[in-house]
Amino acid sequence: MHKLTELPAWRDLQSHYAEVKELQMRDLFAQDDRRFDNFSATACGILLDYSKNRIVQRTMDLLISLAQARNIATEANRMYSGEHINATEDRSVLHTALRMPRGDRLEIDGVNVVDAVHEVAAQSAQFTDKIRSGEWRGFTGKPIRHIVNIGIGGSDLGPLMVCEALKPWQQRELQMHFVSNVDGTHLAEVLAAVDVESTLFIIASKTFTTLETLANAHTARNWFLDSQATEKDIASHFVAVSTNKEAVSEFGIDTRNMFRFWDWVGGRYSLWSSIGLSIRLAIGNQNFDAMLNGAHEMDRHFIETDYRSNLPVIMGLLGVWYGNFFNARTCVVAPYDQYLHRFPAYLQQLDMESNGKSVAMDGSSVEYSTGAVLWGEPGTNGQHAFFQLIHQGTDLIPADFIVPAVSQNPIGGHHKMLLANCIAQTEALMKGKTLEEARSELAASGQSPAAIDAIAPHKVFSGNRPSNTLLLEELTPETLGSLIALYEHKVFVQGKIWGINSFDQWGVELGKQLASTVLQELETGDIGSHDNSTTGLLRYCSGFLD
Repeated sequence: MHKLTELPAWRDLQSHYAEVKELQMRDLFAQDDRRFDNFSATACGILLDYSKNRIVQRTMDLLISLAQARNIATEANRMYSGEHINATEDRSVLHTALRMPRGDRLEIDGVNVVDAVHEVAAQSAQFTDKIRSGEWRGFTGKPIRHIVNIGIGGSDLGPLMVCEALKPWQQRELQMHFVSNVDGTHLAEVLAAVDVESTLFIIASKTFTTLETLANAHTARNWFLDSQATEKDIASHFVAVSTNKEAVSEFGIDTRNMFRFWDWVGGRYSLWSSIGLSIRLAIGNQNFDAMLNGAHEMDRHFIETDYRSNLPVIMGLLGVWYGNFFNARTCVVAPYDQYLHRFPAYLQQLDMESNGKSVAMDGSSVEYSTGAVLWGEPGTNGQHAFFQLIHQGTDLIPADFIVPAVSQNPIGGHHKMLLANCIAQTEALMKGKTLEEARSELAASGQSPAAIDAIAPHKVFSGNRPSNTLLLEELTPETLGSLIALYEHKVFVQGKIWGINSFDQWGVELGKQLASTVLQELETGDIGSHDNSTTGLLRYCSGFLD
């Protein structure tokens, strides 16, 4: 692969940036009454308006040339066909296969993985029907009323986000709980809210060796057995999502209630697999299938659509434009829908764990910025928290606004107010407010000349702050599936532009390795050789521990 910074397309973008960096979006809109039409695209129930970006048509032409130079379409086909694009772990990357329809074929090592996916899906669906219908009973004969998902990372963030996002489709008498943090408080608070006779625990761990997950799982097991339950009753109240049959059986879980998945399912891409069992239980099989269908439609859009109308390609390229040319190191995601309140947290793992890399595929150090810091909260809460920084701060912070045109809860005039706030924020970020406009407003309000001179500079907004608006027709299982897949593919596009592996996560490992050593030292009191800060912290903590 050619070095990114030596590509003609990259050098052309550098020259172009120097030409357009001072352009004002206000002026661009004034000069082109079709700017919205020229810089918007629709797919899978999602309208992407990217007209409020610091771009002209030449910008998009050059960015698309960069995508072509990096062979994005070819690389996507390599992923879809099962090639081992996760080179550092010698694995395929096939989360897209998890949403392929029954009857499709994708052979890996002589096995049609689509058949295997649907076999596990059928097992999950059958189990889901038993729980939701009340056929499955606890050890005292009570139906299950509480589901506790114990996992971490992709085994928690995705399922939790989706269950929150699709609450209108939930069977409300079935209450969902999620435990991820090894902090005992997280589990203790959940156990205090559930009934031992009607609770089902899902232990979600691919290898069944994840320390945090197993610590929580064993504590939940002990809590269960401290009631009148016995070892044989574990089979009625614990199931596993894992690949380690031996460890699952040793825990006491009936392996007939183990739901498998594959090493080509990365954790942050796993909600579509049996890791999404909690989602199935919450919203039912039909709605889960609709979510899969929405994701598959976005997969098809990504693989089949010309770059100029391709939502993931456009969003990925715009992220490169700001991160590598405007030096924007963070971006904000602001969902204007309370059901999506966990969506930014989910995207943090999807994006930053994928593209937070400083080593290229060939092992060399990269010479440019890769993944941005992603953050956000739902609107309108964010407006009263961090939007001040976006509007008048010193850093350029691109923003994604996500809002449904139709509300699931059309109460009074709330949704019109929500839409008004969302759209107005994008306009305010783009337009800003000049000093003359600020002075005129103050004069119109009756302020004295001295007050105008003193206050007006503080009311100036530079504007020219970029944003995308993703307008959903309605937040449904299908459009949510499409939205998640859109961001998955956006991350893929950026990783391929930067020439990094978006599908490993070695940066997570070092802390885990050191934690094992430190834990042993805290348990034994025998502190080994560390830097004096670590040694000092361990000695201090040891004074409070048994």
